[in-house]
Amino acid sequence: MNFDALFGDLAQHTVDGLSKGAIYALVALGYTLVYGVLRLINFAHSEIFMVGTFAILGTWSLLGVADNPPIGMAIVYLLIGLVVGALASGATALTVERVAYRRLRRMNAPPLIFLITAIGLSLVLVEIFALWMAGFFSGRGFTENRLVIGIPPLLKQETVLSVAGADITNVQIIMVVSALVMLYGLDQFINRTRYGRGVRAVAQSPDTAALMGVHQDRVIMLVFVLGGLMAGAAALLWNMRYGITKFDIGFVVGLKAFTAAVLGGIGNLRGALLGGLLLGVIEVYAATLTRSTWEDVAAFVVLVVVLIFRPTGLLGESLGKARA
Repeated sequence: MNFDALFGDLAQHTVDGLSKGAIYALVALGYTLVYGVLRLINFAHSEIFMVGTFAILGTWSLLGVADNPPIGMAIVYLLIGLVVGALASGATALTVERVAYRRLRRMNAPPLIFLITAIGLSLVLVEIFALWMAGFFSGRGFTENRLVIGIPPLLKQETVLSVAGADITNVQIIMVVSALVMLYGLDQFINRTRYGRGVRAVAQSPDTAALMGVHQDRVIMLVFVLGGLMAGAAALLWNMRYGITKFDIGFVVGLKAFTAAVLGGIGNLRGALLGGLLLGVIEVYAATLTRSTWEDVAAFVVLVVVLIFRPTGLLGESLGKARA
């Protein structure tokens, strides 16, 4: 047995899994923030990610982006896509909170009603984009079931360095580093700023936070917007890596991001990052070992196992606690 080749393949699969998991981690942050404050699983968050992919695609189309532009223009287009995707997803998340969840909170609706509303919102957003795409692409040889829109590649994937037999590309570095930087920024915001203290206070005890003068509605709006911003950033990474979008693109990505949040400890920001990266690696390993598309099965098996043996996840819930 060639152990050098085996070790090199293992290293390559790990790198591929980490870059894939970076997307799951950023989307998982939205689930974690909302759950940490409201104890609500916002299943509409997957469609907030989907909106970001379309917003970036539309912006690049308006700008006339061509395949593999010069590196300077590519960076400009990526920054524009990041801003537009984050703003579009953030605005959508805020709209979801204002239109659907706020009234339910004021009516003291039971948790089951919130869950049903979240699922309903997810379906509504999917169908809105499905109808729009069906109308836009009617007569062009597409059907609703197989309509996938291609996105022009801005960066040609090139190997930048090799470590332990693994070839690491420029896109993979951007994806993993971006996820780490954004998680660090969000973590510092939550733990070091005045608004972050408000988020932690509401997460720990809403009634006590209200007595201390914390405006609960503003805090809830903030966490939805922050989650949306992270989903918009994930949409940019998705467009860079996979170069496609579809009206239901967020369904599986959202479920896997939720799995990542549970794996790391839903309500724990660092757990969302850990869970996303681990899930990406697990999926790539599963696909390699089975030589099939069993990666989805592996992801959801992980979810079931974690819920059975460690429901609080690897790092537990801690959004309401201060960190050193």
